[in-house]
Amino acid sequence: MSRMRGGVNRTALVCAAAALIGAGAGLASATDPVRDRLPAGSPRLGADRVWLDADDLSRWRGHDGWTALVVAALSVGVLLFLGWALAQLRDGRLRELPLGHPDITLSGPALAAAMTERARAVQGVAHARVRLRGSRRGLRARITVVLRADSAPEDVLRRLARETVAEARAAVAPRPLRVDVRLRSR
Repeated sequence: MSRMRGGVNRTALVCAAAALIGAGAGLASATDPVRDRLPAGSPRLGADRVWLDADDLSRWRGHDGWTALVVAALSVGVLLFLGWALAQLRDGRLRELPLGHPDITLSGPALAAAMTERARAVQGVAHARVRLRGSRRGLRARITVVLRADSAPEDVLRRLARETVAEARAAVAPRPLRVDVRLRSR
């Protein structure tokens, strides 16, 4: 999961939790057992309190379009939730890749592990990590390489392209494989 997606997920969960806790606390303060135990200075809802009484409801009904506004706001909220839920289901990771015959498939995690091992074997690489994304039509690999202090980035990049990337492209052919390489140094 990407950092951006993880941050969005955490933010959405915190906002939803805060709204639910606030609504639950407000509703709980209207019940007798909770209201009697609250400190004297805390805000309370009366037992006879309603969220929207007849006067407020008639005032809102006097405005044109309030119903459409409420329905539109709730529809946008539902659509945003459904979009977020679908994004969670489809993360873009490559699970399986058919290899020409119906019974032969290549595992995405296995290909990523093999590419990682090949990248770590390149001279001048201290650590490497490969992530594969995409679909059956086109793949994208992100190779993150930590260089040793004495290695030249041009040589490492050239070897990665000649060895690791060339072998991966041959393995997934005829599908295109885009590769992003991130070089870091210790």
